Amino acid sequence: MPILNDPIDLRGLTCPNRIFMAPLTRQRAKAPGDVPGVLQAEHYAQRAEFGLLVTEATQISPEGKGYPQTPGIYSEAQVAGWRLVTDRVHAAGGRIFLQLWHVGRVSHVSHQPDGQAPVAPVAVRSKGSVSVRHADGRRERVEASMPRALETREMTRLIGDFAHAISCAKAAGFDGVEVHAANSYLINQFLSGSLNTRDDAWGGSIENRMRLLLHVVDAAGEAFSYARVGVRLSPMGSANDLPAAPDDEECMHRVAEELGRRRLAYLHLFNHYWWKQGWSGPFGDGLCREMKKRFAGPIVLNGYGADIAAAQRDLDAGLGDAVAFGRLAISNPDLPERIARGHAIASWDDSTFYGDDARGYNDYPRFAS
Repeated sequence: MPILNDPIDLRGLTCPNRIFMAPLTRQRAKAPGDVPGVLQAEHYAQRAEFGLLVTEATQISPEGKGYPQTPGIYSEAQVAGWRLVTDRVHAAGGRIFLQLWHVGRVSHVSHQPDGQAPVAPVAVRSKGSVSVRHADGRRERVEASMPRALETREMTRLIGDFAHAISCAKAAGFDGVEVHAANSYLINQFLSGSLNTRDDAWGGSIENRMRLLLHVVDAAGEAFSYARVGVRLSPMGSANDLPAAPDDEECMHRVAEELGRRRLAYLHLFNHYWWKQGWSGPFGDGLCREMKKRFAGPIVLNGYGADIAAAQRDLDAGLGDAVAFGRLAISNPDLPERIARGHAIASWDDSTFYGDDARGYNDYPRFAS
């Protein structure tokens, strides 16, 4: 079985190791405009030795925003900012995908254009909380705002927003895109049998609930080729108040099969490991193996915290083909080298996860040999 530092081929994209950088919201884009820049370019370039970098979740439109100072990928300024990032990463020998994000109902009116209500499949408020930033710079967790249901006629516009963001990602020089369909954000909301009770072509049955995801994937495949598209799912259940539904497993089976037909670069399974630590959701080895079988392509596992040994054990067991590390990627910009050489692994400081400057972002050192 492969080890973490073995190379992997993602449908023609060769990655030097199986240690990927997971998407990590860091809330450091420049305001106004939610524009990435030199700070982000340095951050990702420091980590270019990871097999694949997946950017922080990046909103496809102003409507898709749910947290302060998260970057976008719909304006000329944002494309120029992301081009700084991709140029630096490529110059350092790296590969980088952009994660496409629309938060749906997991938002607050203060993040929405003209203070409008967030959108969702149905007008049901999330019980989760979101971050806002006050004028004095203080961040605070508040209740998500009451959403409005997207009208059937708006779905064409929504898919167009995704398609525009995908074309912007290509213009910014990314090697591919990852479609965020996990963590109770908009596409996950449409997939959910517990939430999406729409009575039109976009809800109710599993086939209808998959429709938005597949439209977005097809738009990405047309722009980049399917071999440069990944999808992130959270089959173990989800954060941000999205209760389990009786057909969750069958939905994940169907999604994996449909995505497998398109021969995507990879399928990224978020928080795979939570169930082994007492998570009560439906995800387990059986579901993982069935999704892997139906997808018939590279599987990226995620959610191990600092447990590198557990990640390797799951590769040994054939559950996946690569592992995306999040918090370890923050504190160890040279994580693949540290693992390969048996160097000490640095711990992270979660008090600096979100901020405005390089502290806790670009100041973690490489291992001093």
